[in-house]
Amino acid sequence: MRTIELTQMIRPAMPVWPRDPQLERTTIATIEKEGYLLKKISLGEHSGTHFGVPAHCLADGLTVERVPPEDLIAPGVVLDIRQSCTLNPDYTLAVVDINAWESEYGSIPPRSYVLVLTGWSRKWADPSKYFGFSHDGSMHFPGFSTEAVIYLMEERKCLGLGIDTHGIDPGCTDDLRSNTALFKRGGYHLENLANLEHLPARNFTLFIGPLPVEGGSGSPARVLAQCTEVLP
Repeated sequence: MRTIELTQMIRPAMPVWPRDPQLERTTIATIEKEGYLLKKISLGEHSGTHFGVPAHCLADGLTVERVPPEDLIAPGVVLDIRQSCTLNPDYTLAVVDINAWESEYGSIPPRSYVLVLTGWSRKWADPSKYFGFSHDGSMHFPGFSTEAVIYLMEERKCLGLGIDTHGIDPGCTDDLRSNTALFKRGGYHLENLANLEHLPARNFTLFIGPLPVEGGSGSPARVLAQCTEVLP
């Protein structure tokens, strides 16, 4: 088995959602003075590679510390829509994309995470390109259509959805429609994923490690995939 890192590095210059808190790090103790190294860190619940839960959009939604452990180790599949996203940065995964994938690889297994490969992770080092900011301040990056979210949650009984952009909602919208559709159906999201291009289309297992913060709407998370086939 091979283990693939799907997590972006947490660092000061990483892309952070507009109006979200920036990463702050303060040195509390040093090896030279106190004999050990300790730093205080502060960042938003949805910064970096992160795991989101229904409380993010629903007042009575499940909070992150209440997520069952069995929901954090699950099968995954990858849908590659890079070609469509190259032509249209506002592209959203559609039901037709899901049908095309299933015609080639078979039905998406229940209780799985569906990850969408857009190619956006290669822009991570440049926040302006990653968000796709235009001259008027609007953002342009791919996401999931609401119809695809509903189809995956209701017809395929998925646990959650993931993507290598800053949101499952495309950047050109600001209504969180896809997130809300996901959370109303009890799903989770993974955002700002990395290295999806190295995963096979199916037959791998995800290991998701959010912090169990009491009352949290989500958490930065280490996300790993274990599989027998690794793409170059």
